[in-house]
Amino acid sequence: MDLANGVVADHEELLEGQAHVWNQTFSFVNSMSLKCAIQLGIPDIIHNHGKPMTQNELVKALNIHPTKGHCIPRLMRVLINSGFFAQEKIKEETSYVLTNASKHLLQSNSTREFPFTLLVLDPAITSPFHALSTWFSNDDQTPFQTRHGKLLWDYMANEPSLASTFYDAMEADSQQVSRIMVENCKGMLEGVKLLVDVGGGTGAIARDIANAFPQIKCTVFDLPHLACDFQGTRNLDFVGGDMFEFIPPANAIVLKWVLHDWPDEDCVKILTRCREAIESTNEGGKLIIIEIVIESQESSKQPINETKLFFDMLMMVEVNGKERDEQEWEKLFLAAGFTQYKMRPMFGLRSLIEVYP
Repeated sequence: MDLANGVVADHEELLEGQAHVWNQTFSFVNSMSLKCAIQLGIPDIIHNHGKPMTQNELVKALNIHPTKGHCIPRLMRVLINSGFFAQEKIKEETSYVLTNASKHLLQSNSTREFPFTLLVLDPAITSPFHALSTWFSNDDQTPFQTRHGKLLWDYMANEPSLASTFYDAMEADSQQVSRIMVENCKGMLEGVKLLVDVGGGTGAIARDIANAFPQIKCTVFDLPHLACDFQGTRNLDFVGGDMFEFIPPANAIVLKWVLHDWPDEDCVKILTRCREAIESTNEGGKLIIIEIVIESQESSKQPINETKLFFDMLMMVEVNGKERDEQEWEKLFLAAGFTQYKMRPMFGLRSLIEVYP
């Protein structure tokens, strides 16, 4: 009897292990189904309907081939299972409603997440993962380079569609971050006269800060070919330059999702330029960093930490960057000549890190 129980237990463990392998193998189905729903406009169609939407109503509202309508319930079934939609029974007919997750995918939502989803799931970004094992055996900087023959930034310079998707994703994210900063970080900006957003792109963060704090002179500092595309305002300027060479003087410098793009030695160079810019004002000052801080796996909370690890892999594959734990961040700050810092979770996965000379 014990032997039989042992055989059954081994069999169950085997099948459990197989199920885990299969779930991970097919996990891409969730993300690709989500991408499809965004591209078809399903979240907005259901939202604009104003009430639970039946299968027939959804199929009729979609711009799809008539022979494909019967497949929509199967797509929705996957998305319901992954928490992006819910279903209700109304007069024995299945109807769809949004969930908190899918509300973030609406065009009209201020917390637009769909641009970032479309960026990460772009074939140019996903295909380097197929070259990951090859990359481990060569001397390329990134799997992206192994797959495409050039680094991401050089590739985007010749691919305007991907560049547009990238900057749309960064602007949507910055809008969300800037709203939180303006509403919850007023004390952090108290006394600031000159603020520089390094790598600020379209200027979403600096623009919101400039509007909310008219006494602060804000500068968006990015590559010259980006800075020249935007017009400033009374207390907002766009300046082009190279952050590895020089950063305009400021008593507050913002770095959002910049340092995770670079290896340690390049981060020290950027941080050193930041410290020099802060010290040149002779008014003290601080560096404001918005980045992921990896937790120890023993103390981490799933699934948040899992997502942080996914981000770390994304940085390794695409740009030779990395996400860092607190000890790694501290090492960079000290190497660049800063003396103290404090960090606190504030932006979902990311933390607000204040660093002082």
